[in-house]
Amino acid sequence: QVQLVESGGGLVQPGGSLRLSCAASGSLFRIYAMGWYRQAPGKQRELVARIINGGSTIYADSVKGRFTISRDNAKNTVYLQMNSLKPEDTAVYYCNAGVVGLDYWGKGTLVTVSS
Repeated sequence: QVQLVESGGGLVQPGGSLRLSCAASGSLFRIYAMGWYRQAPGKQRELVARIINGGSTIYADSVKGRFTISRDNAKNTVYLQMNSLKPEDTAVYYCNAGVVGLDYWGKGTLVTVSS
């Protein structure tokens, strides 16, 4: 089992920044990748960014150049630095941990970009 707890969401003005954190606990040795997904009202959940063991990263085209995913292995934490935020980034952001044959999810943190 893997437990994930997100934090860092909130209300921010367009052009602003936020940093999301995801603290992982449990059977961490089984995780091969961690990532951030988001779901806006009325839309499907979509991949935002993912980091694979070894450090390679994947980003959605819509966030390339604005968002950065990173991990601190000593703290078992994954971060999502979000800059130049746009109203269309408004969504619930979910942390994901990939284990062979399984996906674990956090409960989500709401990000609202509005003036």
